[in-house]
Amino acid sequence: MPTTTDTRTMTLVDLPLVRRLTGSGTVLDSEMGLTGDARGPHSLLLSSLLFPRGLYTLVARSEQQPVVGQFRYRPDDLMAHIVYLAPALDESTEDTVWLHILDAMAREAGKHGAHALVAEVETSSTLFETLRTARFATYARQTIWQHEPLQLNAADIHVSLESETSSDQLGITALINNIVPTMLQPIATPHSDMAGMVYRKNGRVEAYVGVSEGTQGVYILPYLHPDVMSEAADIIAVAIAQTQRTRKVPVYVCVRSYQGWLNDVMYALNFEEWIEQAVMVKQIAVGIRYPEFVQIKLKGQIKATPTQYYYWLETWHDCNHDEENE
Repeated sequence: MPTTTDTRTMTLVDLPLVRRLTGSGTVLDSEMGLTGDARGPHSLLLSSLLFPRGLYTLVARSEQQPVVGQFRYRPDDLMAHIVYLAPALDESTEDTVWLHILDAMAREAGKHGAHALVAEVETSSTLFETLRTARFATYARQTIWQHEPLQLNAADIHVSLESETSSDQLGITALINNIVPTMLQPIATPHSDMAGMVYRKNGRVEAYVGVSEGTQGVYILPYLHPDVMSEAADIIAVAIAQTQRTRKVPVYVCVRSYQGWLNDVMYALNFEEWIEQAVMVKQIAVGIRYPEFVQIKLKGQIKATPTQYYYWLETWHDCNHDEENE
Protein backbone atom coordinates (compact mmCIF):
# COMPACT_ATOMS: atom_id res chain seq x y z
CA MET A 1 0.00 0.00 0.00
CA PRO A 2 1.25 3.54 -0.74
CA THR A 3 2.34 5.61 2.23
CA THR A 4 -0.12 8.33 3.18
CA THR A 5 1.06 11.75 4.36
CA ASP A 6 -0.90 14.20 6.47
CA THR A 7 0.22 17.81 5.99
CA ARG A 8 -1.29 20.71 7.91
CA THR A 9 -0.60 23.93 9.77
CA MET A 10 1.06 23.48 13.14
CA THR A 11 -1.15 23.44 16.24
CA LEU A 12 -0.42 23.32 19.96
CA VAL A 13 -0.60 19.52 19.81
CA ASP A 14 2.46 19.54 17.52
CA LEU A 15 4.61 21.67 19.81
CA PRO A 16 6.55 18.76 21.41
CA LEU A 17 7.29 17.37 17.93
CA VAL A 18 8.47 20.74 16.65
CA ARG A 19 10.71 21.24 19.68
CA ARG A 20 12.27 17.83 19.12
CA LEU A 21 12.91 18.16 15.39
CA THR A 22 14.01 21.75 14.88
CA GLY A 23 17.37 21.31 16.55
CA SER A 24 18.45 19.05 13.68
CA GLY A 25 16.93 21.07 10.84
CA THR A 26 18.38 22.75 7.75
CA VAL A 27 18.16 26.54 7.59
CA LEU A 28 17.19 27.85 4.14
CA ASP A 29 17.09 31.55 5.01
CA SER A 30 20.66 32.81 5.37
CA GLU A 31 19.69 36.13 6.87
CA MET A 32 17.64 34.63 9.69
CA GLY A 33 20.06 31.76 10.20
CA LEU A 34 23.14 33.97 10.51
CA THR A 35 21.69 36.77 12.61
CA GLY A 36 19.94 34.46 15.09
CA ASP A 37 18.76 30.91 15.55
CA ALA A 38 16.30 30.65 12.68
CA ARG A 39 14.84 27.50 14.18
CA GLY A 40 14.17 29.53 17.28
CA PRO A 41 14.11 28.85 20.99
CA HIS A 42 10.99 27.18 22.27
CA SER A 43 9.48 30.51 23.28
CA LEU A 44 9.82 31.75 19.68
CA LEU A 45 8.10 28.63 18.40
CA LEU A 46 5.18 29.22 20.72
CA SER A 47 5.09 32.93 19.87
CA SER A 48 5.07 32.22 16.14
CA LEU A 49 2.18 29.82 16.67
CA LEU A 50 0.00 32.16 18.71
CA PHE A 51 1.08 35.43 17.07
CA PRO A 52 2.51 34.50 13.63
CA ARG A 53 4.02 37.94 12.75
CA GLY A 54 4.81 36.70 9.29
CA LEU A 55 6.00 33.20 10.30
CA TYR A 56 4.02 30.12 9.24
CA THR A 57 4.86 26.62 10.50
CA LEU A 58 3.60 23.40 8.88
CA VAL A 59 3.87 19.75 9.87
CA ALA A 60 3.86 16.71 7.60
CA ARG A 61 3.51 13.19 9.00
CA SER A 62 3.88 9.81 7.36
CA GLU A 63 4.08 6.38 8.92
CA GLN A 64 7.87 6.55 8.89
CA GLN A 65 8.82 10.22 9.24
CA PRO A 66 7.44 13.53 10.55
CA VAL A 67 8.81 16.75 9.01
CA VAL A 68 8.42 20.37 10.13
CA GLY A 69 8.82 23.38 7.87
CA GLN A 70 8.54 27.12 8.38
CA PHE A 71 8.40 30.04 5.97
CA ARG A 72 8.11 33.79 6.44
CA TYR A 73 5.97 36.19 4.47
CA ARG A 74 4.85 39.78 4.94
CA PRO A 75 1.92 41.19 2.94
CA ASP A 76 4.03 44.05 1.55
CA ASP A 77 6.57 41.60 0.05
CA LEU A 78 6.12 39.59 -3.14
CA MET A 79 8.14 36.58 -2.05
CA ALA A 80 7.80 34.09 0.78
CA HIS A 81 11.05 32.59 2.09
CA ILE A 82 11.52 29.14 3.61
CA VAL A 83 13.18 29.53 7.00
CA TYR A 84 13.96 25.88 7.76
CA LEU A 85 13.05 22.24 7.18
CA ALA A 86 13.54 19.71 9.97
CA PRO A 87 14.97 17.21 10.38
CA ALA A 88 17.84 17.51 7.91
CA LEU A 89 17.60 15.25 4.87
CA ASP A 90 20.44 12.81 4.18
CA GLU A 91 21.22 10.64 1.18
CA SER A 92 19.94 7.44 2.79
CA THR A 93 16.47 8.87 3.54
CA GLU A 94 13.54 8.74 1.13
CA ASP A 95 12.38 12.33 0.53
CA THR A 96 8.64 11.91 -0.14
CA VAL A 97 7.56 13.63 3.09
CA TRP A 98 9.87 16.57 2.38
CA LEU A 99 8.30 16.90 -1.08
CA HIS A 100 4.85 16.95 0.52
CA ILE A 101 5.72 19.72 2.95
CA LEU A 102 7.41 21.81 0.24
CA ASP A 103 4.25 21.57 -1.84
CA ALA A 104 2.11 22.45 1.18
CA MET A 105 4.25 25.51 1.97
CA ALA A 106 3.89 26.73 -1.61
CA ARG A 107 0.11 26.40 -1.40
CA GLU A 108 -0.05 28.10 1.99
CA ALA A 109 2.20 30.97 0.86
CA GLY A 110 0.02 31.43 -2.22
CA LYS A 111 -3.09 31.67 -0.05
CA HIS A 112 -1.52 34.61 1.77
CA GLY A 113 -0.62 36.40 -1.47
CA ALA A 114 2.99 35.38 -2.16
CA HIS A 115 3.99 35.12 -5.83
CA ALA A 116 6.91 32.75 -5.22
CA LEU A 117 8.63 30.67 -2.56
CA VAL A 118 12.40 31.13 -2.11
CA ALA A 119 15.04 28.88 -0.54
CA GLU A 120 18.82 29.33 -0.16
CA VAL A 121 20.60 25.99 -0.15
CA GLU A 122 24.11 24.62 -0.60
CA THR A 123 24.38 22.89 -3.96
CA SER A 124 26.28 19.98 -2.41
CA SER A 125 23.40 19.09 -0.08
CA THR A 126 20.84 16.34 -0.63
CA LEU A 127 18.10 18.91 -0.16
CA PHE A 128 19.24 20.73 -3.31
CA GLU A 129 18.11 17.77 -5.45
CA THR A 130 14.85 17.47 -3.50
CA LEU A 131 14.08 21.13 -4.16
CA ARG A 132 14.71 20.57 -7.87
CA THR A 133 12.30 17.62 -7.80
CA ALA A 134 9.77 19.93 -6.13
CA ARG A 135 10.11 22.28 -9.14
CA PHE A 136 12.32 24.87 -7.54
CA ALA A 137 14.58 26.48 -10.14
CA THR A 138 18.02 27.98 -9.50
CA TYR A 139 17.77 31.71 -10.17
CA ALA A 140 21.17 32.82 -8.86
CA ARG A 141 24.25 31.71 -6.95
CA GLN A 142 25.63 33.50 -3.92
CA THR A 143 28.66 33.40 -1.69
CA ILE A 144 28.47 34.18 2.01
CA TRP A 145 31.64 35.86 3.34
CA GLN A 146 32.45 35.85 7.05
CA HIS A 147 34.53 37.97 9.39
CA GLU A 148 34.91 37.76 13.13
CA PRO A 149 33.68 40.78 15.16
CA LEU A 150 35.61 43.87 14.13
CA GLN A 151 35.73 47.52 15.04
CA LEU A 152 36.14 50.10 12.29
CA ASN A 153 36.16 53.88 12.65
CA ALA A 154 33.95 55.63 10.11
CA ALA A 155 36.06 58.78 10.49
CA ASP A 156 39.00 56.94 8.92
CA ILE A 157 37.00 56.10 5.78
CA HIS A 158 36.68 58.63 2.97
CA VAL A 159 33.04 57.97 2.03
CA SER A 160 29.82 58.44 3.98
CA LEU A 161 26.52 56.59 4.02
CA GLU A 162 23.14 57.82 5.19
CA SER A 163 20.17 55.86 6.50
CA GLU A 164 17.60 55.37 3.78
CA THR A 165 14.43 57.47 3.82
CA SER A 166 11.18 57.27 1.90
CA SER A 167 12.53 59.85 -0.55
CA ASP A 168 15.30 57.40 -1.53
CA GLN A 169 12.94 54.72 -2.81
CA LEU A 170 12.99 55.84 -6.44
CA GLY A 171 16.77 56.05 -6.43
CA ILE A 172 17.13 52.61 -4.81
CA THR A 173 14.69 51.09 -7.30
CA ALA A 174 16.60 52.64 -10.22
CA LEU A 175 19.88 51.28 -8.83
CA ILE A 176 18.49 47.74 -8.47
CA ASN A 177 16.99 47.90 -11.96
CA ASN A 178 20.42 48.84 -13.33
CA ILE A 179 22.48 46.12 -11.65
CA VAL A 180 20.10 43.17 -11.15
CA PRO A 181 18.88 41.13 -14.15
CA THR A 182 15.17 41.66 -14.80
CA MET A 183 14.18 38.08 -13.97
CA LEU A 184 15.91 38.30 -10.59
CA GLN A 185 14.61 41.68 -9.46
CA PRO A 186 11.52 40.40 -7.57
CA ILE A 187 13.72 37.88 -5.71
CA ALA A 188 16.75 40.11 -5.19
CA THR A 189 14.92 43.15 -3.83
CA PRO A 190 15.62 43.54 -0.07
CA HIS A 191 12.59 42.72 2.03
CA SER A 192 10.66 45.31 3.97
CA ASP A 193 12.17 44.47 7.39
CA MET A 194 15.77 45.12 6.35
CA ALA A 195 17.34 48.43 7.37
CA GLY A 196 19.34 50.19 4.67
CA MET A 197 22.04 52.78 4.01
CA VAL A 198 22.55 54.72 0.78
CA TYR A 199 25.63 56.16 -0.88
CA ARG A 200 25.07 59.14 -3.16
CA LYS A 201 27.37 60.41 -5.86
CA ASN A 202 26.56 63.39 -8.04
CA GLY A 203 23.08 63.47 -6.57
CA ARG A 204 22.29 59.85 -7.47
CA VAL A 205 21.98 56.72 -5.32
CA GLU A 206 24.97 54.67 -6.48
CA ALA A 207 25.00 52.11 -3.66
CA TYR A 208 22.54 50.60 -1.23
CA VAL A 209 23.59 48.39 1.68
CA GLY A 210 20.91 46.36 3.45
CA VAL A 211 21.70 45.42 7.06
CA SER A 212 20.07 42.94 9.45
CA GLU A 213 21.27 42.66 13.04
CA GLY A 214 20.67 39.81 15.47
CA THR A 215 21.99 38.16 18.59
CA GLN A 216 24.27 35.84 16.61
CA GLY A 217 25.51 38.00 13.76
CA VAL A 218 25.14 40.91 11.33
CA TYR A 219 24.02 40.13 7.77
CA ILE A 220 24.88 42.59 5.00
CA LEU A 221 23.41 42.59 1.49
CA PRO A 222 25.13 45.15 -0.79
CA TYR A 223 23.93 46.62 -4.09
CA LEU A 224 26.74 48.63 -5.71
CA HIS A 225 26.80 50.17 -9.16
CA PRO A 226 29.95 49.28 -11.16
CA ASP A 227 30.63 53.02 -11.52
CA VAL A 228 31.65 53.09 -7.84
CA MET A 229 33.87 50.02 -8.06
CA SER A 230 36.87 51.97 -6.83
CA GLU A 231 34.95 53.03 -3.69
CA ALA A 232 33.35 49.62 -3.07
CA ALA A 233 35.67 48.56 -0.23
CA ASP A 234 35.15 51.88 1.58
CA ILE A 235 31.36 51.70 1.12
CA ILE A 236 31.12 48.26 2.71
CA ALA A 237 33.64 49.20 5.41
CA VAL A 238 31.70 52.30 6.44
CA ALA A 239 28.47 50.28 6.55
CA ILE A 240 30.20 47.95 9.00
CA ALA A 241 31.60 50.89 10.99
CA GLN A 242 28.15 52.47 11.31
CA THR A 243 26.61 49.20 12.58
CA GLN A 244 27.46 49.01 16.25
CA ARG A 245 26.76 45.32 16.68
CA THR A 246 29.59 44.33 14.32
CA ARG A 247 31.94 44.87 17.27
CA LYS A 248 30.30 42.04 19.20
CA VAL A 249 29.17 39.39 16.71
CA PRO A 250 30.44 37.91 13.41
CA VAL A 251 29.74 39.83 10.21
CA TYR A 252 28.40 38.10 7.08
CA VAL A 253 28.25 39.65 3.62
CA CYS A 254 26.16 38.05 0.87
CA VAL A 255 27.56 38.49 -2.65
CA ARG A 256 25.29 37.26 -5.44
CA SER A 257 26.45 36.12 -8.85
CA TYR A 258 25.26 39.24 -10.67
CA GLN A 259 27.80 41.21 -8.58
CA GLY A 260 30.63 38.69 -8.72
CA TRP A 261 33.23 41.46 -8.89
CA LEU A 262 32.53 42.16 -5.20
CA ASN A 263 34.26 38.88 -4.28
CA ASP A 264 37.64 40.55 -4.84
CA VAL A 265 36.50 43.40 -2.58
CA MET A 266 35.71 40.92 0.20
CA TYR A 267 39.20 39.44 -0.10
CA ALA A 268 40.63 42.95 0.19
CA LEU A 269 38.61 43.49 3.39
CA ASN A 270 40.05 40.25 4.86
CA PHE A 271 36.76 38.38 4.83
CA GLU A 272 36.80 34.59 4.44
CA GLU A 273 34.69 32.75 1.89
CA TRP A 274 32.32 30.70 4.02
CA ILE A 275 29.65 28.91 1.97
CA GLU A 276 28.28 28.91 -1.57
CA GLN A 277 24.55 28.61 -2.12
CA ALA A 278 21.93 28.44 -4.83
CA VAL A 279 18.99 30.81 -4.60
CA MET A 280 16.10 28.57 -5.62
CA VAL A 281 12.61 29.76 -6.47
CA LYS A 282 9.25 28.08 -7.01
CA GLN A 283 6.71 30.24 -8.78
CA ILE A 284 3.23 30.17 -7.25
CA ALA A 285 0.09 30.46 -9.34
CA VAL A 286 -1.87 33.19 -7.56
CA GLY A 287 -5.61 32.72 -7.70
CA ILE A 288 -7.68 35.25 -9.67
CA ARG A 289 -11.02 36.37 -8.31
CA TYR A 290 -13.68 36.67 -10.96
CA PRO A 291 -16.64 39.08 -10.57
CA GLU A 292 -19.99 37.59 -9.73
CA PHE A 293 -22.75 38.52 -12.20
CA VAL A 294 -26.16 39.24 -10.72
CA GLN A 295 -29.39 40.53 -12.19
CA ILE A 296 -29.84 44.28 -11.69
CA LYS A 297 -32.57 46.87 -12.04
CA LEU A 298 -32.01 49.92 -14.16
CA LYS A 299 -33.66 53.27 -13.49
CA GLY A 300 -37.38 53.11 -14.12
CA GLN A 301 -37.61 49.51 -12.81
CA ILE A 302 -36.46 48.04 -16.14
CA LYS A 303 -35.02 44.59 -15.52
CA ALA A 304 -31.96 43.52 -17.46
CA THR A 305 -29.76 40.46 -17.69
CA PRO A 306 -25.99 40.95 -17.36
CA THR A 307 -25.56 40.49 -21.13
CA GLN A 308 -28.15 43.17 -21.92
CA TYR A 309 -26.71 45.53 -19.35
CA TYR A 310 -23.15 45.27 -20.68
CA TYR A 311 -24.43 45.71 -24.25
CA TRP A 312 -26.21 48.94 -23.21
CA LEU A 313 -23.20 50.11 -21.23
CA GLU A 314 -20.82 49.57 -24.15
CA THR A 315 -23.21 51.30 -26.57
CA TRP A 316 -23.51 54.29 -24.25
CA HIS A 317 -19.71 54.45 -23.85
CA ASP A 318 -19.15 54.30 -27.63
CA CYS A 319 -21.68 57.07 -28.28
CA ASN A 320 -20.13 59.37 -25.70
CA HIS A 321 -16.62 58.58 -26.92
CA ASP A 322 -17.65 59.55 -30.47
CA GLU A 323 -19.14 62.82 -29.22
CA GLU A 324 -15.90 63.69 -27.41
CA ASN A 325 -13.87 63.02 -30.54
CA GLU A 326 -16.11 65.36 -32.58
